[in-house]
Amino acid sequence: MFDEVTTGAQASGQTKANYSATPAASRTRVARATDWRIWAIGILILLIVAYFWRAHRAAIEAANKPMRPMIPVSAATSQRGDLNLFLTAIGTVTPFNTATVKTRVDGTIDQIFYTEGQTVKQGDRLVQIDPRPFEVALMQAQGQYAKDLATFENARITFERDKVLFAQGVIARQDLDNQESLMNQARGAVESDKGAIDSAKLNITYSRITAPISGRIGLRLVDLGNLVHATDTTGIAVITQLQPIAVIFAIPEDDIPKVVARMTSGQPMTVQVWDREFRKQVSTGKLLTFDNQIDQTTGTVKLKAQFENPDYALFPSQFVNARLLINTMQNAVLVPAAAVQKSPQGSFVWVVKADGTVMQRGVTVAATQGELSAIASGLVLGETVVTDGVDKLQPGAKVNAHMTNVALGDRPTAQ
Repeated sequence: MFDEVTTGAQASGQTKANYSATPAASRTRVARATDWRIWAIGILILLIVAYFWRAHRAAIEAANKPMRPMIPVSAATSQRGDLNLFLTAIGTVTPFNTATVKTRVDGTIDQIFYTEGQTVKQGDRLVQIDPRPFEVALMQAQGQYAKDLATFENARITFERDKVLFAQGVIARQDLDNQESLMNQARGAVESDKGAIDSAKLNITYSRITAPISGRIGLRLVDLGNLVHATDTTGIAVITQLQPIAVIFAIPEDDIPKVVARMTSGQPMTVQVWDREFRKQVSTGKLLTFDNQIDQTTGTVKLKAQFENPDYALFPSQFVNARLLINTMQNAVLVPAAAVQKSPQGSFVWVVKADGTVMQRGVTVAATQGELSAIASGLVLGETVVTDGVDKLQPGAKVNAHMTNVALGDRPTAQ
């Protein structure tokens, strides 16, 4: 029993000990958990402070950092229009007709009816050579004709009489034949006199020199009172037809099928003529024909175009730039040719976006003529492209675009 009491007491003491020890351990664990929360909150506060500090520093640096300037460029808006495609070549103005006026008779120039540089018509009198020697020759021929005609009439009457006498047996056959021969000789003399009369009249006509063609007469080569001969090589004057006038130019042999196909279809082919610097269009005409063979030394074929030349803007032997209209692209998206850039990957343009930045975009060029390019794909109507200042651009760069208009005319560029 004593043992039982003792054991109970020990058990009771152990229970008290356990009771007293349990609150202390719990307090320790609670204290440790509280310390970790404090540290976590402190670290979180430090992270938040560091984040806002860095954001504040970044804002200050961004405010103090100078802004990147916008790049000045020239730009244009793509438009829709027709693009005429031309073949361009150097041409020479050539008259259809040129005549050197010469005399057909010898004589002294009696009158000059034209002035230098005058436009004359075919048949207009130009020069009068002294006709008196030819008039005298005409009178002599007419007198000889009258004499020989009388001789012929006498021989004819005698022949008619001899035929009657021969029929009556009065004269011999030989006498009749002799008389017939005399009559024929007289007839021949009469015919020769007629030719002399016509020759004298023709010389009188030749003494009145007229314009063989219509055109502009050049500088005078002879003066009043000069003695001219039919054998002279210089002539009296030179007349050149200026209305209409032709232009001859050459195109590469590879382009001949295009011209042949267009001409055989019956469609008229327009030819423009510009001055040497391509600054002014001189005239517009139509293609007449092309040569029948290729020049093997140059690989080209000659073409001939006609121009009415009402204002005499085209002059013989003048060098011009000829443009032959081959085709017209209808309703094409057009941009200045300067906007199209080249790269190993192909053609591209710099497109100006709504926010003022640029982007590089690949395009397909259908054709380029002069200062315009027709875009087949990669660009739509109304988009803005950079035409000048592209060497400074990078994707995303901010630009200050100076807008220019797209000239939809046919003005070419110098070759």
